Amino acid sequence: MKIAVVGGASTYTPELVDGIARLGLPVSELALIDPAAQRLAVVGGFSARIFGRYGGSGLVTWTSTLAEGLDGADVVLIQLRVGGQAARISDETFPLEFGRIGQETTGAGGLAKAMRTVPVVLDIAEQVRRLAKPDAWIINFTNPVGIMTRALLDAGHRAIGLCNVAIGFQRRFAAELGVQPEQVRLDHVGLNHLTWERGVRVNGVDHLPEMLDKHVEELAAGVVLPPAILLSQQAIPSYYLRYFYCHDEVVAEERGTPTRGQAVADIERQLLEIYADPTQDTKPELLGKRGGAFYSEAAVGLLRSLYGEPGYHSVNVRNRGTFPFLPDDAVIEVCADVDATGPHPAPAGYLDPAIRGLIAHVSAYEELALEAALHGGRERVYRALLAHPTTGQGDVAAGLADRLLAANKAFLP
Repeated sequence: MKIAVVGGASTYTPELVDGIARLGLPVSELALIDPAAQRLAVVGGFSARIFGRYGGSGLVTWTSTLAEGLDGADVVLIQLRVGGQAARISDETFPLEFGRIGQETTGAGGLAKAMRTVPVVLDIAEQVRRLAKPDAWIINFTNPVGIMTRALLDAGHRAIGLCNVAIGFQRRFAAELGVQPEQVRLDHVGLNHLTWERGVRVNGVDHLPEMLDKHVEELAAGVVLPPAILLSQQAIPSYYLRYFYCHDEVVAEERGTPTRGQAVADIERQLLEIYADPTQDTKPELLGKRGGAFYSEAAVGLLRSLYGEPGYHSVNVRNRGTFPFLPDDAVIEVCADVDATGPHPAPAGYLDPAIRGLIAHVSAYEELALEAALHGGRERVYRALLAHPTTGQGDVAAGLADRLLAANKAFLP
């Protein structure tokens, strides 16, 4: 198959390339596409060396032209960041002026990223429709994944959203239980970056109650949340729930430390220097600090299932009755059986009201956020921010709306 990677100059890309080559995904061409030609040449050359080291028979190519990279693609992976790390740092800082979290996927920062990114992703998807194979899948890694995936699906594209939160939990639980990762079947429910693990099953036996009973302190420390929350919900929230359950504590921490975007920018500079070394053909240890653990395994596993080997994966898909309290066209993140026809989630059944209520609240925000990203206007931005659980007050929403639009003037029509 031909895989096209839009945003191919990302420092993440060698992680993806390593996984494709190491896990033996049958690839005839891996086409990396990015407008940053100089950076793309560095990442592309390094990726080709990684591929060659594993003896891959496919070809790694790179281009700054979408038409060339997308031509005849079987699958298109989208992993881009409009505005680069500078825009991310803005997303992580301007909300703090109003006492609200600064984060690139949640709250006002997440809305800013969605507004910059949705139009760009939809334009790329239209070119995928014209240039790639008629049945090509779009796999979206671009954050905020839930909003991006809904935008793609609403526009009629054959798209799935993918995140690495669930596979990270799966790998961690497999190590703790002493089994292979493939033996662990998670009951993973929620929205992107708003998920809970409600079950950890091996051979049909749910180990979560025992894990919460014996190891709740350790499990809570792993997601930086109070143990009482895990015990109350009888579930393990993702780390991202900290932005909701420990909001004020996180704001205080953020005000006293450099942003994650600043740290990543420094890591990226170091990674690109390593990638430029013509003798380097293995991914460096530093790449693990960039984030995205098990990103390549998640992508390769999903692609295998879409192209011939049915499997069970965490995906962002239409709700279609999975959560009866949400509209069918909402986009949710759950584990689902996946085959060549796509993902097939099962009904989620009963959800604790504390979980159900927050999912419904944030899903409504995401609906309004997409409206703002598609159609613009201060009123739409204000309505979306007012609906987000971390905003809470009308004057704060108004201030955030004005600050968001000012900070992103260069990217918004």
